[in-house]
Amino acid sequence: MAIDFTFRKQAVRQLTPHEGVYVLCDLDNVPIYVGQSTDGIRSRVARHLTSARSDIIANRQIDVWEIAYVWAYPVATRSEISPLEATLYHYFNPRSPLMNGTVLPFVPGNGYFPEPAQILQVMASNEILDKQDPAKRLPRQAAHYAQLVDHFLTVKSSPHIARAMIAHFERLHRYHSTLLGIAAQQPDEESGN
Repeated sequence: MAIDFTFRKQAVRQLTPHEGVYVLCDLDNVPIYVGQSTDGIRSRVARHLTSARSDIIANRQIDVWEIAYVWAYPVATRSEISPLEATLYHYFNPRSPLMNGTVLPFVPGNGYFPEPAQILQVMASNEILDKQDPAKRLPRQAAHYAQLVDHFLTVKSSPHIARAMIAHFERLHRYHSTLLGIAAQQPDEESGN
């Protein structure tokens, strides 16, 4: 199923226009990228999701096909942006490697983890359900991983692309395991079991 860009554009219009930090999440609402914007969360996320003008898309670090949710963290002052971005990065990355590529500096804190001011679904529900099918998700992830490897070998062999490759490979392995798990539950046609 193709991306419903009409739904996506209407959803993104609901994001806060304030500056701050945002988290792009996959079909399972799992964070895959943490970013910041000083020109407004809405406009920055729109650039990620509707055009290739974004570095993380141009460098193949994220695949917009998978982005179904956006979490927004607007801030009162610009000085809060970088520490908040680093806090979120270091909270999410150990749980599921992010596609950021760049390792953000650790900011010691009091263990406080803020809740997002907005959690917005930017993909239609029927599209999410369709794309969660392992028979569609694994081939898409495999193709994206292959594009990222090619980009690394022919365009930009940088440490941040290498880190994104590791994150994508872990996702590829997870989707592969899911698909094989489903196959293992099917009767074996050769043995008649």
